[in-house]
Amino acid sequence: MAKTSHPQPFQHFIGGDWVDSKDGAVFDIFNPLDDSVYGQAAKGAAADMRSAVSAAKAAFPGYRATLPMERERMLLRVAEIMERRQADLINCLVDEIGSPLGKAMFEFNKGLTMVRAAAGVCRYVRGETIPSDVPNKFSMSIREPLGVVAIITPFNVPLIKTTRLVANALAVGNTVVHLPSEMAPHLTVLFAEIIAEAGFPPGSYNVVTGPGAEIGDSLTGHEDVDFVTFTGSSVVGQHIAEICAKRRTPNTLEMGGKSPTVILADADLDQVVPIAARSIFMFAGQACIGSSRFYVERPIYDEFVKRFSFVASKVGMGDLRDPNTVIAPIISDRQRQRVKDHIADAVAKGATVAAGGEWDGNRCQPTLLTGVTEEMTVCKAETFGPVTSIYPIDSYEEALEMANDTAYGLAAAIFTKDINKAMHFVQNSGAGMCHINGPTIHDEPHIPFGGNGESGSGREGTDADMLAMTELKWVTIQL
Repeated sequence: MAKTSHPQPFQHFIGGDWVDSKDGAVFDIFNPLDDSVYGQAAKGAAADMRSAVSAAKAAFPGYRATLPMERERMLLRVAEIMERRQADLINCLVDEIGSPLGKAMFEFNKGLTMVRAAAGVCRYVRGETIPSDVPNKFSMSIREPLGVVAIITPFNVPLIKTTRLVANALAVGNTVVHLPSEMAPHLTVLFAEIIAEAGFPPGSYNVVTGPGAEIGDSLTGHEDVDFVTFTGSSVVGQHIAEICAKRRTPNTLEMGGKSPTVILADADLDQVVPIAARSIFMFAGQACIGSSRFYVERPIYDEFVKRFSFVASKVGMGDLRDPNTVIAPIISDRQRQRVKDHIADAVAKGATVAAGGEWDGNRCQPTLLTGVTEEMTVCKAETFGPVTSIYPIDSYEEALEMANDTAYGLAAAIFTKDINKAMHFVQNSGAGMCHINGPTIHDEPHIPFGGNGESGSGREGTDADMLAMTELKWVTIQL
């Protein structure tokens, strides 16, 4: 395991200090590759969360008064320290959540971009002048930070989500209380160390580690929390939405997905197949924007299945630090059982395993299913593993209808040379993010990232977060 300057068990970071849980409780963190104990972290309770929110609230008046150039300098310093501590962050991603080296490097570089993009937001918090019907009245709007932002991040891309959401919240002058996934607390502890070294004032960023099911409500329902942003399952997201509704707390929810990819007969399979593999097998399909449904026009369906099956059989499942390794371990026993149940249910009801379907320890082989029908669980439910279904379609219109036949609406993609059909797909897809001749797995710091329906509400990204994490105030001056 990577060495860090912080001793174990990893502690909460509250008010600029490293502290144990008030009751002294800790919990084990497991390496998903072999279920060995990776480390221990403080197991937070409601009292610890209250302390963190109090620290963030106390720090807000001073922090909101910091100058844009001060917040900008601190965020750029975060990026500098991240580069210096690259090995710590990479090793943590590999050993704590089972990221293959390639995915860990991708996440690290994307995280750097998130922080640097956020630094630019510091100077973008602005209102506008507004015409007035009253003579000699100067009218304008100004933007102000909301206050305490609650951030709940997932295990699968903890560095990307942490850098984006935390950096954007801090950029516009909010203070933060962060509850990371209990499966990735060390990564957040490392980021807290970096935040502290970068010079952010005590209380501006706070971290409480522990099981979200036990302590999440004490954060999202706290009367002093002014905004909630959550990434995780649709079930938990709905629960958070209900809590926020009671207190009228604004929120952004980025939840699950059942993202479709449509491949029309004029698509170039030489280009499509490698992209298709990346779309579902990156981090073993543990990505909300992974392509778990492929709709392929019948003239090229058999050839696509043949080529995709060949590629799936060659996807690397070796040492996680081998650059050629792609397939990660599934994060937990509960999630492994979910993947196994989806495959078994499909096979029992008549589906064919075109590739994969077997396990190597805690890793599931890249799995392609054909003959999937609506009574199979995998047809509509999110698997969150390296499993995808391939359906033949007879027309573009049929593909569009099937792609939209879902409660989710996160990402979608279409491969075709027909620009008219491509743009029609974009305009009529129910997904919040649509890609033409590109994978569903794509993200950049400044784009509006998010979905519709069971996939969530609101958007993430520099511009979207600036708008969501600030509020407008109308100001007039009578001359």
